[in-house]
Amino acid sequence: MFFEQMHSSWQAALSDARPVLEAIEAKLAEATGEFVPPLPLVMRAFEQPLDEIRVLIVGQDPYPTLGHAIGLSFAVDSKVKPLPRSLKNILIELKDDLGRAVSADGDLSRWSSQGVLLLNRHLTTDLAEAGAHTDIGWAAFTDKVIQVLNRKLGRKMVAILWGNQAQQLAPALCDCTVISSAHPSPLSARRGFFGSKPFSKTNAALVAVGEQPIDWSC
Repeated sequence: MFFEQMHSSWQAALSDARPVLEAIEAKLAEATGEFVPPLPLVMRAFEQPLDEIRVLIVGQDPYPTLGHAIGLSFAVDSKVKPLPRSLKNILIELKDDLGRAVSADGDLSRWSSQGVLLLNRHLTTDLAEAGAHTDIGWAAFTDKVIQVLNRKLGRKMVAILWGNQAQQLAPALCDCTVISSAHPSPLSARRGFFGSKPFSKTNAALVAVGEQPIDWSC
């Protein structure tokens, strides 16, 4: 199921990860409680072709609130109000960085359609419990994803790593441009996220290697 939900280019690049995904599916099938996002959305980040990825943004795990997680890190459905505070801070920094008005809408799928991979380290969690699925195998899968991105895209890709957990991936992204800062969560946004200008820095890095910049409007 999860393997088949990925774009064919991801299936070809991650063929050795199929047993990992099947093992995760088996564990989720045995789960007694509700988890998020819904099964059809778990692999949503992998709907775009691998070769079209230009930017990676790493989150930790899905929002545990019912109706919030949509399979893309930090994003929510356009109907969700109020926005999660981390996402609200991302939009504040986006406005300050690029000097333009931004929507109060939390749907970041427009970024995905331009080659921004919104990837959580762990693609599921229990409803109302953040970090509940850190030990069911997702890290082994996303480690393989990171290796593929670094090997296949290398210097043409920019990785945005917010917070200590995401920054642990920096050595595995050694061939990419890495932009790091504090996490946008309310606990750390004022300790280095605000003012970090990740969006303009990313576009400058893309242009420097001959890639088109991202239109960050949302």
